[in-house]
Amino acid sequence: MPAATNPAVAKAALAPPDPGVLLAWYDRHQRRLPWRAPPGARQDPYRVFLSEIMLQQTTVVTVAPYYEAFLRRWPSVEALARAPLAEVLSAWAGLGYYARARNLHACAKAVAERHGGQFPADETALLALPGIGPYTAAAIASIAFERRAAPVDGNWERVLARLFAVSDPLPKARPKLRALALTLLPQARYGDFAQAMMDLGATICTPRKPACVLCPWQSPCSARAEGAPERYPVKAAKVARPTRQGVAFLAVRADGAVLVRSRAPKGLLGGMSEVPSTPWEPNGVAHPGAHAPLQATWTALNATVTHVFSHFALELQLWRADVPAGAPAPDGHRWVTAHDVDAEAFPSVMRKVLAHAQPFFIDPE
Repeated sequence: MPAATNPAVAKAALAPPDPGVLLAWYDRHQRRLPWRAPPGARQDPYRVFLSEIMLQQTTVVTVAPYYEAFLRRWPSVEALARAPLAEVLSAWAGLGYYARARNLHACAKAVAERHGGQFPADETALLALPGIGPYTAAAIASIAFERRAAPVDGNWERVLARLFAVSDPLPKARPKLRALALTLLPQARYGDFAQAMMDLGATICTPRKPACVLCPWQSPCSARAEGAPERYPVKAAKVARPTRQGVAFLAVRADGAVLVRSRAPKGLLGGMSEVPSTPWEPNGVAHPGAHAPLQATWTALNATVTHVFSHFALELQLWRADVPAGAPAPDGHRWVTAHDVDAEAFPSVMRKVLAHAQPFFIDPE
């Protein structure tokens, strides 16, 4: 890609991006995704909602099987609203960012109770629903209802930052990028435009090695004119992620059942199933045995489970105790067999722990 001899002059001389050019590109190259209606068909607001919640912080490849399984089990927002939260959490297990599952369920109930099972079309009304933020409200409004809205996600941010060579670092640049997004919106086909921006960022204007020669907007792109598209978007320096430590207690009955409990409804991994553990502290816990869920002979295993959350890394040492088949579960705990494990909402970190309970008890993936 040739660099401009004077980037400031080159940038000033560029024509503004034409939304019609992007829409024409989208008509030819749009991705076929499970939650997208065929060209010319109306989008189902429930499917848009479900996919957008799932896609937050998660890739299309990961989301697709979860989305299809949810849709088979709960084909409408009313069906999802009627489902017990525990079942929703169990179906979500492995997808991560579990507050999304709780918000998904709460939002479905709100739509069923407040709106008769019909999603509102207005962004303001959508924002009043549990778990719906500015991006999701704009995505539903534009894609499902053809409202003039700009659902600025990471793909949009990257495209916009390069088109206009926005030098402010993220996240500080987000208000400027949202304002620029509104200047690009076409006079119609708001849903197609929203998805075109997503596809452009996902397939052409990628974080590394963008395919500028294939981009419908290569001519008006300021970053390309500078010869340095990968310079944008500028990101603030990362803050070091702290590490917390703890001990997980694997109590295994003679019949193969493992002792588990449910986490508190709110907070990290709220409502999910877990193996009992100590608190997760920056320097571990001084006397972990005091947190053991029952009286038994506990042996430290030569194994440590590591897991990375968004704001910290976790290291869990594993202690195991073998107990008689008839041992009762302490208050607030329950025994789970390998046969029943799929009915539990185990997050990824706990699946890693349970992989050490005994061979083939659970697949850590």
